[in-house]
Amino acid sequence: MRCIFVLDILNGAVVHALRGERRSYRPITEFSRLVSTSEPLGLLGELCPQEVYVADLNLITGKGDNLKAIGEISGMAKTMADIGISRLTDLDRLPPKVSPVLGTETASLSLIEEAAAKLAQHGSRALVSIDMKKGRLLAADPGLAGQDPISLLKSLNHLDLEGVILLDLERVGASTGLDTVFLNAAAEASRHPLILGGGIKGEEDLEALEEMGFAGALLATAVHNGRIPLSKIQ
Repeated sequence: MRCIFVLDILNGAVVHALRGERRSYRPITEFSRLVSTSEPLGLLGELCPQEVYVADLNLITGKGDNLKAIGEISGMAKTMADIGISRLTDLDRLPPKVSPVLGTETASLSLIEEAAAKLAQHGSRALVSIDMKKGRLLAADPGLAGQDPISLLKSLNHLDLEGVILLDLERVGASTGLDTVFLNAAAEASRHPLILGGGIKGEEDLEALEEMGFAGALLATAVHNGRIPLSKIQ
C-alpha cells in the first residue's frame, strides 16, 4: 500500500485542507501535532516522506503558482502534482521528475486522452484525479458533468496511466472513514492502480483499502493528528 503524503500549497505555505472549502484553509502548523513550520521544504525536512502529492492551490484557482517549490520538493521525495492542468502545454510547466495529475475539476476528457498519448511517446505517464464532492463529479468538461464516477473510471481503462486517484473533496481533512460500497465498485471497474484521497481516519482504513485492491492512499490529516504513524509515509 503506497502511503502518499499530501502537501496542499497556497501562497508558498502548506495548509490544512478541509472539505474543499479553500477560503478557510489555514497554515498546517495551526493543526498539526508534528511540524513546527508550514514552509514546504522545512516541513519535508522534519517528516521525511518517501512519496508526496502536491496540490498547487494557486494554479488550481488561477492565482499565481508554486512551481519553484514543486521543483525543489521533487528533489527530496518522489512527487506527483496537480497544478490545475487545463491545456496540453501545462504539462511542460512541471519539472521532468514530477508525475502530472490531471484532475477532472480542470481537465476535459479529451485533454486527458491527449496528455496520456503525449506522455506515452516520451516514456512517461500521468495520473488522473476523479474529483468529486458529496459523491458527485466535479468537471470542467460539460461532457463529463453529471457523469457517474464509476462510468468515468471504466472509460479511462483504455488509457496508459500511472494510476487513478479518487478524490472526494467533501471528505478531505474530515476523517469520515470509507464509503465501502462505492470503493468496492470502483476497484471492480478500474484496470488501473487506484489511490484514495479523502476521509481516511486511521490504519484500519488502510488495511480495508488494501483488501479491496487499492494501490495507495493520500494521507495528511490522519498523519498530522497522530492516528496514522509517521513511519507509514517514511
